[in-house]
Amino acid sequence: MAASSSNIATEGVFSILDTDMYKLTMQCAVQKYYPQTYVTYTYTNRTPSMKLNKKAFQWLQTQVNGLSSIALTEEEYKYLKTNCPFLNAEYLDYLKGFRFRPEEHVSLTFDDEQNSQDSRGGLICNVRGMWLETILYEIPLLALTSEAYFRFIDTDWDYEGQEESAHQKGRDLLDYKIAFSEFGTRRRRSYQAQDLVLQGLSRAARDVHQGRFVGSSNVHFAMKYGVMPVGTVAHEWFMGTAASMDNYMDSTEKALQRWVRTFGDGVLGIALTDTFGTPAFLEAFARPMPFGDKTYAQSFAGVRQDSGDPEEFINIMRSFYDKHGIGKKTIIFSDSLNVEKSKKYHDMAIEKGFYPSFGIGTFFTNDFHHKSNREKSKPLNIVIKLSSANGNYAVKLSDESGKNTGDAATVRRAKEAFDYKDKHWDEADEAARW
Repeated sequence: MAASSSNIATEGVFSILDTDMYKLTMQCAVQKYYPQTYVTYTYTNRTPSMKLNKKAFQWLQTQVNGLSSIALTEEEYKYLKTNCPFLNAEYLDYLKGFRFRPEEHVSLTFDDEQNSQDSRGGLICNVRGMWLETILYEIPLLALTSEAYFRFIDTDWDYEGQEESAHQKGRDLLDYKIAFSEFGTRRRRSYQAQDLVLQGLSRAARDVHQGRFVGSSNVHFAMKYGVMPVGTVAHEWFMGTAASMDNYMDSTEKALQRWVRTFGDGVLGIALTDTFGTPAFLEAFARPMPFGDKTYAQSFAGVRQDSGDPEEFINIMRSFYDKHGIGKKTIIFSDSLNVEKSKKYHDMAIEKGFYPSFGIGTFFTNDFHHKSNREKSKPLNIVIKLSSANGNYAVKLSDESGKNTGDAATVRRAKEAFDYKDKHWDEADEAARW
């Protein structure tokens, strides 16, 4: 049976909390430090052969327009106040009054020369406005674009076995004593697909009493299933800080400093290292904080690995912590994971004296096969990245060069500032991995 509106119970995005936790934490920090910073975002499809048709685009446009009707409910407000004490009262009051204004902030264009309902075209998506007001668009725009593709283009699939599949994946991870979270909102097949995943993983956690199903990055589903909302910070925070300052040399330390000043020492303490390359990040991470008697590395509970070779990253972090006399810390792995990779990196990290944890996304929420021939139904690999702040280009320099983004001249300038060296990991192919 093909996917259609008849077998999808809930479509689109209907809750402001149907987003990743780190969007709320970053919005809270933006409110404190960048309330008047004007930004732009740009959409990129790393699987460019996978395009929408006009029907899909029209559905997407309708769904994006419908975001304007979403508001934080009283129940959601109470949930955040109780379960996310790091979100201060001023921010929660702001979120209570927040409304999406897509007609003002979002521009969607369908690039189709043939102008027919079934012909494929490129999607051009741009977001612009005050950072505080536009930061929450990324996740729903990506989730809706993915859903549009699988509603109207690749429709040879259904939900049969998805809950059981998630349950088995969860059991496999827990049986191996792995701690993991669900990180799959951005590239999910649909709301219902993610809902089935949370059902399956929650059942696995009840069945297996080792390992740990930590929670979900999606705040709505964390609330619905009574698990922890998981997430701290994304590349966007470091990119926006650097661009708004137009100063790459000092930007990483400034971003760390403002993060700790927003939330407190040791709170939301998982650091993302690869916005401008891990080596440059670690220079700032080793510096003493301007308050208290710790370095940032001592204050933060650990780091997140999101690009490049995980084994190399483990070794780099072990050498770094040993050099600075710092003991056991956490590494969260979050780059294109499945069960076997998680087991492999878990063992490597344990051997080097880390607490490993895993944020697993598309493998949970967009792992489908075609009904007609059982071949893999390939997910979209799409991203929306900050492209400017205060009129200055924003760039990202990952531990895998294929994930770099931004204006070419600014990328060159940032590479010089950080003495960044292009790196390529043999297993990295951004058009074929999620």
